[in-house]
Amino acid sequence: MSRLRFLAANPRLALGALLTLLLAAAAVVGSGADFTASSANPANTFAAGTLSILNSKEGTAVLSASNLRPGNSQSGTVDIKNTGGLSGAFTLSRTAPVDSDGANPLSSKLNLTIVDCGTFVGATPPTCGDGDDVSKYSAGTIAQMGTTGHLVTALGTYAANEQHRYQFTVQLDSSAGNAYQGDNSSVEFDWNAA
Repeated sequence: MSRLRFLAANPRLALGALLTLLLAAAAVVGSGADFTASSANPANTFAAGTLSILNSKEGTAVLSASNLRPGNSQSGTVDIKNTGGLSGAFTLSRTAPVDSDGANPLSSKLNLTIVDCGTFVGATPPTCGDGDDVSKYSAGTIAQMGTTGHLVTALGTYAANEQHRYQFTVQLDSSAGNAYQGDNSSVEFDWNAA
């Protein structure tokens, strides 16, 4: 009781003692032992893959057919390789043909066939004309290629480092008459991957 009288006589001390008691009680309540754990995955890195095409005849013609006569044909081959690290869907298209004679465009008389001769096995190219070739275009002329009813079949998805050989054959249609003598035509074939 004497202690209470002493505290009552000294209100500052009483307030200080009360505050000390409250802080001590809060420390006891708030200092419960909790379990903790942590884990980290540092240095995550990201890089984009590549998709690129190696064309064995880059910048040159697949075939240059000259001195064609009605019914005759000539062929040429090209090797196309996915040199990127990603697989990609490959396609083939052409630019608009350039004909020397607008009235009798030679491209409308040039029957075109494109076959996939197969994939390379290591450095060994496939053989064209061995019976397992897959036709990619044989539905018309150079002028018709890519138009409705004359589409190029999809070349397929090339895995990284996959390489194919393609054979292009052009034949001057047997219906080409004297109006086509001396005419010429040129076109660019474009390979794409996505």
